[in-house]
Amino acid sequence: MENTGNETTGMTFGTFSASTDPTDYVYDSGPTFESGLCEKSWVRELRGQYEAPIFSVIFILGALGNILVVLIYTTVRNRLKTMTDMYLLHLALADLLFLCTLPFWAVDTVKGWDFGVAFCKIVSAVYKINFFSSMLLLTCISVDRYIAIVQVIKAQNFKKQRLFYSKLACLTVWIVSALLALPDFIFAQVNAGKFCALVYNESTNNQTKIFVLSLQICMGFCLPLLIMIFCYSVIIHTLLQAKSFEKHKALRVIFAVVFVFILSQLPHNALLIVEANQAVHTTITDCGVSGAVDVAGQFAKTLAYTHACVNPLLYAFIGVRFRQDLLRIARICSGCLGAGGLSKSQAVPKRPSIMSDTDTTPALSI
Repeated sequence: MENTGNETTGMTFGTFSASTDPTDYVYDSGPTFESGLCEKSWVRELRGQYEAPIFSVIFILGALGNILVVLIYTTVRNRLKTMTDMYLLHLALADLLFLCTLPFWAVDTVKGWDFGVAFCKIVSAVYKINFFSSMLLLTCISVDRYIAIVQVIKAQNFKKQRLFYSKLACLTVWIVSALLALPDFIFAQVNAGKFCALVYNESTNNQTKIFVLSLQICMGFCLPLLIMIFCYSVIIHTLLQAKSFEKHKALRVIFAVVFVFILSQLPHNALLIVEANQAVHTTITDCGVSGAVDVAGQFAKTLAYTHACVNPLLYAFIGVRFRQDLLRIARICSGCLGAGGLSKSQAVPKRPSIMSDTDTTPALSI
């Protein structure tokens, strides 16, 4: 089909795009299949009914969990002693930045975009920066755990350098994420339907859209997944060879990390692959199938958003040490409220890092 510059391309005849998140949900309520477009106003109405409440829940739970993570790291002394400590802090900050965009998308689902084109571009880019940074930081955590558990001697020999490298890696992650988010900043527009969406130039035969989709699929899912599978496979093999009861707890954390990552991201990225294939070859020509794919894309994206809520649970609160720190800070804060807050003299006593590199199994006890 032909598409004007005011619309994004659709999965088939409609204008829904499963890629790049809420900015791509655009629907036509115009002609039917015979005239080249499917009537999809019902998809937009369905989205408006359930997404805003779910986004609100994700925002509240995610903000609470990630703020507590940041509080732990910024309150307890000498916490950033390992690379993973640094990655976890930046991961919480990335999730918080992403959560800040959810209220705008919630409004967009209900009554359209009322915040202007410039803010549409900014919010779209901010979301994508944090999407990529979260995935890349999870990958960095996997690599660091691999080094700490499998390459123990090297990890000890380069412990001081590794902390410096973690800061450098975090800076690199943010820069790379910002570069990967440039397409969203460039193509985000308030379309004819008054929704914030990615508007591609269709004179290029969908090449731009295909490139953006391929970039998101490769850098936002496939590459992190492959690295995580390799790292955790070797970690599991190493821990199974260790004769220690603690290894079972570490394995539970590993399986939880991989399982939730795949559960939350696989459906969404599978539909991105379908859309990329649709952009190359129009294989879906039935309006009913097209609408079903659109709805599936909505639910898959909502599921992917829940990762911002689950991250604190998986990487922090599932660990005994982190819970102990949280309870310790809560007791100190409750005891010093009348004295004007938490002073340096009342700070939490110095203790080992949240993820110690000195042992194999405690390195995953978080």
